[in-house]
Amino acid sequence: MPRFYYPHAIQIGHHIDLPSATAHHILVLRLNLGDQIEIFNGEGGSYIATLDHINKKQVCITVKAYHPEEVELPFQLGLAQALPEASKMDWIIEKAVELGVSYIQPLAAQRSVVKLSQERAEKKILHWRGIVQAATEQSGRTRLTSIAEPCDVKKWLAQTDLHKRILLSPRAHLSLADWSRHHPAQAITLMVGPEGGFSDAEEELAIEQGAIALKMGPRILRTETAGLTAISILSANWGGI
Repeated sequence: MPRFYYPHAIQIGHHIDLPSATAHHILVLRLNLGDQIEIFNGEGGSYIATLDHINKKQVCITVKAYHPEEVELPFQLGLAQALPEASKMDWIIEKAVELGVSYIQPLAAQRSVVKLSQERAEKKILHWRGIVQAATEQSGRTRLTSIAEPCDVKKWLAQTDLHKRILLSPRAHLSLADWSRHHPAQAITLMVGPEGGFSDAEEELAIEQGAIALKMGPRILRTETAGLTAISILSANWGGI
């Protein structure tokens, strides 16, 4: 059944005019009157609705039923990803959403090739939120992953209201897999460096601020692989799969 995000309150029995982008998608899919779709607003659960009116400019639905089922991870998981080059961030965000992360924090690290001005950052965030929406629709999730504004590593580490942070580093002695097998599920933020990794100064500062340095294993993974692998390890060990 096709799934679509609807960014407003939803109630059974309501008649809803869908946003133009969603209506266009429905036309492209060649859905017909009476067909059922699933909609969600990112607040948990989803709704079944039927198509009542379709034309080139408007699609109207009637909400028929509510499904409270959740598919979220049983623990809060964030990804603090240092900005990589080119379109890697798009791919990382898409796959991280599919794997169940709750929030993503883009980081400006010393070795990040990409440097975003305020204007470019605002455009990027809008673009990334579109990727989040599409990945949420595709993966069957009912809650949207939040994406924060890009932040300098030092400034972000100085915050005191963050979840426990895990610094992924090939120089660490203990592996994430071993650590997670001996600790209960809990709120975690994974820190992933850019192509050249975090600098020594950044790693030292992270550890000073309470981050736990852990490695992924005997091999050094690319920035677009490390975070996703770490998410999978935590999900496997803490009941998210």
